[in-house]
Amino acid sequence: EVQLVESGGGLVQAGGSLRLSCAASGFTFDDVAIGWYRQAPGKERERVSCLTTKDGSTYYADSVKGRFTISNDNAKNTVYLQMNSLTTEDTAVYYCAAGSWPEDYNTRDCRAAVYDYWGQGTQVAVSS
Repeated sequence: EVQLVESGGGLVQAGGSLRLSCAASGFTFDDVAIGWYRQAPGKERERVSCLTTKDGSTYYADSVKGRFTISNDNAKNTVYLQMNSLTTEDTAVYYCAAGSWPEDYNTRDCRAAVYDYWGQGTQVAVSS
């Protein structure tokens, strides 16, 4: 059974930091895409960042570039999202998702993966 479990959310003041973790199980971790998404009340889900576990290539949304860092530990089947310089605009439920690429794809760009598995989410609240 595929499982993704997020942790590390919480309440933090603006300017502070949090590190989210996504622990994965039930699938081979060394050639997948892991994405971090967020959804704030009344807003559409937004992809924040993603990573390809095979080569460590990454993507960041413009809204978090320079503040967030995604990383992976394949030995622990875990992906992290280090979030610094948080603002109230970062308040949302954060989800991690695992994805793969169709067989005829010649890319390992995490943005092109199909994300089939999702965690339950972890709340991040940033106070002013």
